[in-house]
Amino acid sequence: MAELSDEEAEALLYDWRFWARPKQLPPEGPWRIWLILAGRGFGKTRTGAEWVREQVERHGRRRIAIVGRTAADVRDVMVEGESGILSISPPWFRPVYEPSKRRLTWPNGAIATLYSADEPDLLRGPQHDAAWADELAAWRRPEAWDNLMFGLRLGPDPRVVVTTTPRPVKLIRDLLNDPTCVVTRGSTYENAANLAPAFLEQIISRYEGTRLGRQELYGEVLDDVPGALWQRKRIDELRVREAPELVRVVVAIDPAVTSEEGSDETGIVVAGRGVDGDAYVLADRSCRMSPDGWARRAVKAYYDFDGDRIVGEVNNGGDLVETVIRTVDPKVPYKAVRASRGKAVRAEPVAALYEQGKVHHVGTFDHLEDQLCQITPDGYQGAGSPDRADALVWALTELMLEDYAEPDIF
Repeated sequence: MAELSDEEAEALLYDWRFWARPKQLPPEGPWRIWLILAGRGFGKTRTGAEWVREQVERHGRRRIAIVGRTAADVRDVMVEGESGILSISPPWFRPVYEPSKRRLTWPNGAIATLYSADEPDLLRGPQHDAAWADELAAWRRPEAWDNLMFGLRLGPDPRVVVTTTPRPVKLIRDLLNDPTCVVTRGSTYENAANLAPAFLEQIISRYEGTRLGRQELYGEVLDDVPGALWQRKRIDELRVREAPELVRVVVAIDPAVTSEEGSDETGIVVAGRGVDGDAYVLADRSCRMSPDGWARRAVKAYYDFDGDRIVGEVNNGGDLVETVIRTVDPKVPYKAVRASRGKAVRAEPVAALYEQGKVHHVGTFDHLEDQLCQITPDGYQGAGSPDRADALVWALTELMLEDYAEPDIF
């Protein structure tokens, strides 16, 4: 190396295939999705950024989608971060970054457009021949992935690389079973030589040997959370194709505090009590909308399922829930419910109904079930807030655990 000229040394400095570990290089053969499931510090961001650079420089890609969990993540990690696209690009082939246009433009004319998974509608319409999706397991709006894949249709061989720390969400489980997906797994320790000793010492002492360590350090997909109040196997065992005759139906609302992009969802779940005495989960109409929007959605669900009542949590929204419901339809029976205990404590008796075989899901509700299976007695172990699960708890509490004497509902 000492014999290299300055130009040769600089070229070598930016030769990723010289410096990368084997797992950081794209797999051979035909594939559509490269899923990198690895622990923190593995070098996922560097791998994704270098893959994008190589696609532009060597493989003629011209329209690339860069999608992160939030707009801030895209900017601060994927583009401007220490391992982001700008940092790893050589001076002679560094893209021009235009934050206001959400765009990177390379000297050869290739363009990468930046997207936040919190705004999935921005991915409707645009077409790409390559994409990089970061921290997919933590996306709060998985429909962003669907929109991304619908638009990945330019060129003869469109491809996407996914870099993420694993979580037991449906989207990741589906990709693991996708024949077009090639999976690379890795741990934090594989990149130990490039990590601060203090960081390694801290995470080893705190997380080594723990379940969280298996996920965050070793990149394992741990499907069931130990001690979770709900288990997927039990939900599957109780699942049915259709409900019997129902004697009572409620629509439960767990309102979001705000309706901005990136805010929590408003949980809206429909459930009924059958003539057999069991409860049946009929629909998950949860959404991220304005108060008027989710109120109309809840009222529509009330009529779609011939409901008897709408129940709404008032801890966060106060009188807002009833006000917007009455604005949409003043005739709908409404009952306010107030949480006097924590989420996990309220959920435990409802989870017990599942253990007793008294609750059945009519069909599959992926996002709702993901939330249920991440609730433990210590709280919610997933990302964001379990709004869908909270709404389900209110619905089943009203149907199965409350006194059925009709209160004054007006």
